[in-house]
Parts: sequence; structure tokens; C-alpha cells
Amino acid sequence: MAIIRTQVGIVGAGPAGLMLAHLLHLQGIESVVLESHSRPYVESRVRAGVLEQGTVDMLRESGIGGRIEREGLQHHGVELRFGGEGHRIDFQDLVGKSITVYAQQEVVKDLIAARLRYDEPIFFEAEAMRVSDFESRPRIHYAQDGSENEIACDFLAGCDGFHGMCRPAVAAGQIKFYERQYPFAWLGILARVPPASDELIYTYHERGFSLMSMRSPEISRLYLQCAVDEDIANWPDERIWEELQMRMATHDGFALKDGPIFQKGITPMRSFVAEPMQFGKLFLLGDAAHIVPPTGAKGLNLAVADVRVITRGLVEFYKSGNREELERYTERCLRRVWRGQRFSWWMTSMLHRFPGEDGFSHHIHLAELGYVTSSRAASTSLAENYVGLPFDTPGLF
Repeated sequence: MAIIRTQVGIVGAGPAGLMLAHLLHLQGIESVVLESHSRPYVESRVRAGVLEQGTVDMLRESGIGGRIEREGLQHHGVELRFGGEGHRIDFQDLVGKSITVYAQQEVVKDLIAARLRYDEPIFFEAEAMRVSDFESRPRIHYAQDGSENEIACDFLAGCDGFHGMCRPAVAAGQIKFYERQYPFAWLGILARVPPASDELIYTYHERGFSLMSMRSPEISRLYLQCAVDEDIANWPDERIWEELQMRMATHDGFALKDGPIFQKGITPMRSFVAEPMQFGKLFLLGDAAHIVPPTGAKGLNLAVADVRVITRGLVEFYKSGNREELERYTERCLRRVWRGQRFSWWMTSMLHRFPGEDGFSHHIHLAELGYVTSSRAASTSLAENYVGLPFDTPGLF
């Protein structure tokens, strides 16, 4: 059995784990990244694609911004569509910031390439089976190529997602969960057709929510609200396009073009928060600690914010021995997490039809949307949350 010694052991090669490893390397702190899947798998795993300005700035400042500059689609606003009319929320005018559409798997590719370029250890198809002694001398026990090995480290970073093994390693009495399951889901597609708009379109309709997004100038990403127990087999391509076209239609004749669909799936909607996010020398990051419904485009961005907080704490510890920032990790992260939860819940509640809603509820939705799009104060609140609230900790660069 091989035992590897490092300063920070990282479970999971998603955006949180890879970004943490990258920032630690730039600060001269050693780490090892374990990932249970293969490199091709993690580089092709389709996830969110809306990056807050703070996330983009962080990637650029850390030297991972080259492809984002060339291929990222910068958006200065979004459209809220209801009652057959579109209403633009102008981020630049309201808060002077923007968002960038750049798929999560592309961020992962950029971070993996940087990790390998620096010749830093990242083990693919290495399954973390358990973590131990995280109150004193942390270890990660993992299997690779038929043998069991260990990583001995000073600190553990659980970046292994909602279904990972790091959070369940914590004793039940030490952790509290807050959760809300939404009574609907999103049916999402990727289609080879140019996006119908240069910016995202969020639509509220009597038949349910829909969203027009994009992954590139040639690839559209579209969603529509469906039943939480929906069977994707009941949605042939023709039905999907017909439903999207009905929901997104406008009085001035907007026509959504269809095209070949090459991927589709059902995404359940949930809000989830684990508290605290630190247990001795084990820290939970990203989806391992919190999940938000995708309506507010906050998932990846909250994970990157967690990375920012823990990196500062680790840098301070290794430079001066001061643990103050590490001890405040949960407090600092959850402040932002709950604000992200509030915004995502609000966007979800405003834009979706809930089962059993009557005419009164429908008119409340319309009134809320009407207020948000006609009041500069309300539009500014949406804009500043969407582009990303300011960080409450100083940066590293």
C-alpha cells in the first residue's frame, strides 16, 4: 500500500477541487487531487454555464482566463418575458457589471490543463473510499488500479459533490441539513441551432417556465418546466420544440427556431445547505455543502466563492500559523450561500407555476414580474444579485 504525503488532500476534480488546487499551487502549497471518474468523463460532463463577474475575474487573475477571453460570451443583461412581451434587465446600466456564458466543463478543461502543465498530482479513476482522523491527522483512503492507497495530509477538502463520501463521513450529530424539494423539474436540451437571442431569456407562462440560454454561437441550451416525475421518453424532439415555441411566443411575432437535439435530460430542483461546513481539518466545498436551484445561476459561483475563502485561510496558516481565517470558514461561506439561496428561491418562485396554483396566484406572478421590470430599484436588486454580490474577503492577487 502506497502512502502519499501532502499538505492538502482534495477529493473531487470538479470546479471547486481543481480551482482550489490551482490557487494553492500559485501560493506554494502542495496538494493532491483524487477523482473517481476518468479525465474524458469530467471534461465532458455538462453543467451550468453562467459565470459571475467575480468568478471570471478570479480565473483571469490566476492565469486561467485565456480561453474565456476568446470563447466566453459576455452578456450585459437578461430578458424577462411574460404576458407575450420581453423586458430587458440592463446589468451595465444598473450595476456596471456583466456575466459570462462559458460552460462548466470548459472551466474544468482549463484547470486540468493548468494542473498538468505544472506537473502537479491529479489521480483520475481513483475512488476515495473513506476519510479518517480528520480531527487530528487526516487521511484519505482510496482505490486505484486494484490496490488500496492512502494520502496523509494536513487538511482535507471535500469537493466531491452532493453524492460524495466526505459529507457522510461526519457523525450525524455534528451536522445539520436544511433542504427544500421543489414540486417540478427542468427538461433541458442541447441543440445544434444558433441561439434565438444574444442574451438569456427567462419566460413565465401559464404552461410553465422556460429558459433560452446558449453554449456557443452555434449551440443553444434550452429548458422547460416539467413534472418532477416526468419520463424523458414521453418527450420526443417535436413535442419539446412545440412546447418551447408556445411558451416563448410574443405578441410581436418572436419565432424560436428548432434544430437537431443531441442531448436531453431531466433535472430535479432542490435547495440544500449543510451546516457547519468544517469539521476539524475537513472542509466541505461546493455541492458537497450546498445545492441551489439553477434558476439563479449560482451553483458553480458559490463553489468558487468557497474556494476563495478556504484558500485565504490556508495561505494565512502556512505563512504565519494563524488559524483565525480557517476557523471562520463556515461563517464566511454560509453568509454568501444563504444569500445565494434566497436569490435562487426568489427567482424560482417568481418564474415557475406551482402545482395547484389558481388564477389569483397567476396574477401575483405577473404583478411581481411587472414590478421587477418597471422599478429601477427592483431591477437593480435583481441585477446586483445575478452578476454576483461583492466578496467580503480580500483577494489573493
